Amino acid sequence: MAAMVIHVPEQLKDFGVAVLAMIEAAQSSLAGTAGGKAVDYDAVECAIADAAARCECAAHGAVLRALDIDKPAIEIGGKLHRRVGRCEAPYYTMAGPVVVTRSLYRERGVRNGRVVDPVSVRAGVVADGWLPRTARAMAHALQQSTSRDAEASARESKRLPYSRSSFERVAHAVGEAYLPHHVDIEGGLIEEFVVPKNARSVSASLDRVNVPMEEPRPRPVGRPKKNAPKRPIARNFRQAYCGTVTLHDADGEALHTIRYGRMPQGNVAELVEGMAADVGMLIAQRGDLLVDLLCDGAPEMWNLLRAQFTAENFGEVHELIDLRHTTEKLRAAAEVIHGEGYQPVVQRWKLRLLNTSRAADGILAELHASGLEHVTVGKTMPVHEAITYLTNQGDRMDYASARRLGLPLGSGNVEATCKSLFEVRFKRAGSRWKEVTGEHIVHLRALAISDRWPRAMELTMQRLRHAVKAVA
Repeated sequence: MAAMVIHVPEQLKDFGVAVLAMIEAAQSSLAGTAGGKAVDYDAVECAIADAAARCECAAHGAVLRALDIDKPAIEIGGKLHRRVGRCEAPYYTMAGPVVVTRSLYRERGVRNGRVVDPVSVRAGVVADGWLPRTARAMAHALQQSTSRDAEASARESKRLPYSRSSFERVAHAVGEAYLPHHVDIEGGLIEEFVVPKNARSVSASLDRVNVPMEEPRPRPVGRPKKNAPKRPIARNFRQAYCGTVTLHDADGEALHTIRYGRMPQGNVAELVEGMAADVGMLIAQRGDLLVDLLCDGAPEMWNLLRAQFTAENFGEVHELIDLRHTTEKLRAAAEVIHGEGYQPVVQRWKLRLLNTSRAADGILAELHASGLEHVTVGKTMPVHEAITYLTNQGDRMDYASARRLGLPLGSGNVEATCKSLFEVRFKRAGSRWKEVTGEHIVHLRALAISDRWPRAMELTMQRLRHAVKAVA
């Protein structure tokens, strides 16, 4: 048997004990491998993982204890704090909780002010004792799925051994830490972003999606029934907002997409302002990028985009109605006019739109000439709707020029964002959301699906940690 002598500092004594226990666990597992019998390796993995978790917790305990300062007074951000006590408290790591004894301080002259401790201040803990990496991992899990799923996944992986309520509480705490500074953080992210060399254009798109919201419901008049809820609620669908800024190559193919979202009562004007700021930073880096606005025909979306993407700020700004929406309107009209033989007509119209700049005028003339503008199908008048669409949006249907410039023709990126940002996460069976907590998850999920999560969390957690100076 190999002999090793390891000198462990006094502060790491508990860690050394945990390492010995891990060696014993591995040795016990080795003893069961003799012969050719099958081995329950699931149990081996669990035993080693448990031993490793104890080592991890012991190491964290030693480091956290070293962060404590036990002096009569300390200075944080230039403000003097007096010691008011000393007690034990848990800190939560990826492997489990660790109990640490630390001193407590209160700012001098602030009666009943918030009590702080040097360990939390120096480490930048989230909420009440959650270490930064642990908190961001739990927030990442919650932006992906429900707290129930997050708890189950954590239990299966033997990491983050915390309850579903903890996942919810910590994720929203991370959201609360991020939201007040999100403009500055997102500004830092776009400054660091490097535009791909093969980028030819940048598009901005905006869309809406229904989200189930929890809203107060008036109590019925009269005496409430037995067991009636004290605060009745209703589940109502409201429209949330999605935005995208996408870089495209010379063929109009997407290279990279930044995604944005707001809950129904969120500040959508701020969302579009942020999109415009990001596009401005991209243009500052690459002045040759073409700017393209892509949307469906909703006037609200165009008004919001045009208010920020002005010629004064961006020079020439191209505007295009999503080609698929245009084709859908024409398909419904062609079916009324041509019956079962409508498909070749739709194909002909589409080819004209793709190859002729003023094709919308000719198609509009055909629709008027059909004389079927007032024919009703169900509750709609397809020909009338197509005429109205082409009349109002014809100036945004120069797909031929857009193709020559290599601009994208479809708003598929923002529609996909509506699905990945909201529908996948927010519209599970029976789900309902409150405005504030929903806003936390929207922002966190937008960071994750935009490949901005790691750096955004670094910048967020950076703001939580502060130096502490002992005062003699």
